[in-house]
Amino acid sequence: MSVAHAANGAAGAAGAGGLAALLGGGSGDDSDAAANPLALLHSRLSQQLRRSLDRVAPHVAPRWASLAALACLYAVRVLILRGFYIVTYGLGIYNLNLLLGFITPAVDPENEEASASSAPSELPTKRDQEFRPFIRRLPEFKFWWASLRSVLVGFALTFFPPADLPVYWPILLVYWLALFGVTMRRQVKHMIKHRYLPFDLGRKERYGGGGNGGGSGGGRKGGD
Repeated sequence: MSVAHAANGAAGAAGAGGLAALLGGGSGDDSDAAANPLALLHSRLSQQLRRSLDRVAPHVAPRWASLAALACLYAVRVLILRGFYIVTYGLGIYNLNLLLGFITPAVDPENEEASASSAPSELPTKRDQEFRPFIRRLPEFKFWWASLRSVLVGFALTFFPPADLPVYWPILLVYWLALFGVTMRRQVKHMIKHRYLPFDLGRKERYGGGGNGGGSGGGRKGGD
């Protein structure tokens, strides 16, 4: 009898210990979540930011107008302070790269022709081909959001005097203009070579077939 009672007592203790361990593990997770409020705050702020971006995504014109207003405000501040030219130059280089990604197709026709000759090209180059929309390497919303963040960071840096490095700004301006000219010249040659336009100017028949049938087919494809 004593052996049986001892065995039952040991089993009960083991069961209670397992239940306590299970409950303890759950409370440990809760305590970890409660002990890390920064992670919880970051998660909530990220969710709120995503909701805000989803709300402003359909409003293209107001988004770009707000970006232009912020850029003008930054330019006025730089002119008043007469400094932070190296920050402005960095903003110019970064946004030039964003613009290049915005007007560049997601699939380069040169790489596509070299890699897979049997696969159809994403960019139609003949008038009898079906209309296909221009797919950008950098979508419009990502372009706007990255540019907005860069201007905000640049504006914040104007409040830190160590970021105002001494530099002769005309050299930076000339170098940026030269870089802009070379980049855009190369991109225009690429457009002419592969016969595509990065902007929809209401001339969808450029990628459609000839005649009324081709124009209407291109319109339906663009509407879908």
